[in-house]
Amino acid sequence: MLTRTYIHIPEITEPIERELWLQGATDWYTLLQTPKKWRIGELYLSAVLQGAKTSIEAFEEGDYAYFARRLPLREHWRAYEEFRHETAYLDVETDEDQRITVIGVYDGVEVYHFVRGDNLEEFPEFIQEFAMLVTFNGLSFDIPLIQRTFPELVLDQFHLDLCPTLRRLGLRGGLKRIEQQLGLIRDPDLEGLSGREAVLLWRAYRLGHNAALETLLRYNREDVVNLKPLAGLAYKRLREKTLALRPIG
Repeated sequence: MLTRTYIHIPEITEPIERELWLQGATDWYTLLQTPKKWRIGELYLSAVLQGAKTSIEAFEEGDYAYFARRLPLREHWRAYEEFRHETAYLDVETDEDQRITVIGVYDGVEVYHFVRGDNLEEFPEFIQEFAMLVTFNGLSFDIPLIQRTFPELVLDQFHLDLCPTLRRLGLRGGLKRIEQQLGLIRDPDLEGLSGREAVLLWRAYRLGHNAALETLLRYNREDVVNLKPLAGLAYKRLREKTLALRPIG
């Protein structure tokens, strides 16, 4: 979907983008093959031709930050397929003072945990390997906490926050409620655990109950692993709606 996108180019609005799609300019490469074919204003045509050329160069160089800076945040989902193999599914746990205790990251294959008092300081270097972050409510919760904890860390990746994204598709509520609506199943042993229990588990661990940390990490693992199918679903449905040229709420 990213290579079909034009709205990151200055002067190119969604109506112009859709007009180009209707005329058959379904991606940057097709657009540049017949540059005189497209019937839009001369200034817009000049901008989109130059923008498509620059976009191809950035894309082939893997310069995700070029697009992340220019695409509206609510449209970062468009890059999910192209950068799916460089995506980090991320979730943060905290204590009662809203300080990070655990950061869980799923790369689509393995889950990595960064734990306060153990290896939390390794997180900034690790997360820079990824082109896209997927969270649930990360714009309001996870990312501000990470930036407060690591003020020198620059997060220039795409960010697909599934909370507002799924809301656009009519899926509302918290992560666990949406999982239930879609039939995603968690470990029965962890049923009923929430962010509040995660705080209590951390407290128990700090009091010497090592098993509490194991449970906390299992709980966090469920959160990050389930973000992957939700991201895939959100991408598929938004792509269908967008390319059908129907307005998205």
